[in-house]
Amino acid sequence: MSTANHTKDKGPVLLGVIGDPIAHSKSPVMMAAAFGAAGIAGEYRRLHVKSDQLEETLRDIRGQGFLGINVTIPHKVAVMDYLDELDESAKKIGAVNTIVHANGKLKGYNTDGAGYVRSLREEAVSDLTGKTVMLLGAGGASRGIVYALLQERPKRVIIVNRTEDKARQLAGEYSAEIPVEGYSMEQARELLLGVDILINTTSVGMHPQTEDIPLPVDIIPEGIVVSDLIYNPLETKLLRESRLLRGCKVHGGLGMFVYQGAIAFEYWLGFRPDVQVMRQAVLDSLT
Repeated sequence: MSTANHTKDKGPVLLGVIGDPIAHSKSPVMMAAAFGAAGIAGEYRRLHVKSDQLEETLRDIRGQGFLGINVTIPHKVAVMDYLDELDESAKKIGAVNTIVHANGKLKGYNTDGAGYVRSLREEAVSDLTGKTVMLLGAGGASRGIVYALLQERPKRVIIVNRTEDKARQLAGEYSAEIPVEGYSMEQARELLLGVDILINTTSVGMHPQTEDIPLPVDIIPEGIVVSDLIYNPLETKLLRESRLLRGCKVHGGLGMFVYQGAIAFEYWLGFRPDVQVMRQAVLDSLT
């Protein structure tokens, strides 16, 4: 892993997260816990940045000694215009959620998909080889997860979306070595019959609309793995009903959030943080 090669004994570090809005972000709580567990003196700032402030903010990141920043909505694509270099993950996904500042240069990475897959393997499916996976939604989150899933050699990846053209367009961006197919949400019932893992990448069911659900639970095959990127609430209605009514193994979004942050930490500082401490800090902040 290419990192900023910052070691524990170089003194205080300065990191942050940019977004609009940003007050809700749990990243500062999580990173403060990671600093504490590692014995690092550091500060992780929330930076409320409007779109027209993005270029100026990136200049400030260089000038103020930031080791790096996270990037959240709505800047993950636009920020790419102001970086010196992009990692392969960021190029393929077309979005950046982590920036490393080293030797005066800003390099963009995307840790979302890798964080999700690491969490899925740790918590639900240890081996994704040969699995058929369905994703609900064809937005930026889906893009990152498809890229990371394909590194795990699944049998087939199916993307379903309210707008079929968008699903087909995303599917068409990947090579034919592992089939990636796009369909409309209306076709989900038939397609689900052969699915091992169902992943909701949409915001349907997120707080405060916690009673919303992206598709009827009665069409989900019994006993498959059902995963949701949402972590507030920790168990969405989709997960709860899949578990109770269909006997599914369920996987929430907290692990993805924690692991994408942990991978970013590795890029900035050159070593792995204590993931369990980070997870507990986020859990405590949600209760």
